[in-house]
Amino acid sequence: MTDPAFQSMSVEEYLRTEELSPYKREYVAGFVYPLHAQAGVSQRHSLICMNIAGTLFPHARRQGCRLHMADMRLQVGAALFYPDVMLVCGSDAPHALYETAPCLLVEVLSPSTAANDRVGKYAMYTGIPTLQTYLIAEQSERRVYAYGRQGEEWTLSEFTGSQSIPMPCLGVALTLDDLYAGVIEP
Repeated sequence: MTDPAFQSMSVEEYLRTEELSPYKREYVAGFVYPLHAQAGVSQRHSLICMNIAGTLFPHARRQGCRLHMADMRLQVGAALFYPDVMLVCGSDAPHALYETAPCLLVEVLSPSTAANDRVGKYAMYTGIPTLQTYLIAEQSERRVYAYGRQGEEWTLSEFTGSQSIPMPCLGVALTLDDLYAGVIEP
């Protein structure tokens, strides 16, 4: 994460001011952190997110799940994040501005966010009781790290080449060919 804003604020104030902010901001422990302030994301990052969401969308829709890409907040305790892709299969959303019970979260690594996605967000995300899978996708190579819940434990699997990644909440698999289509050829 980048340096936080100098002034702390409440969750309510963050949500109110986020709508007026010129860029997306995440909220952790009372401080606001700008996301990709002014730089945006790379084309690879955008295409990988779109490929994941596009592949999973028909399955999610058939099963009555909500699939979000980059613009919906996730509340984890007193923190609010913008996961790159988020799948929620469950009851109605508890709040119009954020979700709280995802079964799948995806982060596509960027140089500026990689350490936080691997460590900070992993620690926060894997504490969500409904989460079944947390994917971390590389941009520069066909490699995905998949954390999967096995009871109360989390296991790490690494996927490369043309492998398929199981998506337990939808009962389907996401292939690396689908994920990296038009981005990185096999």
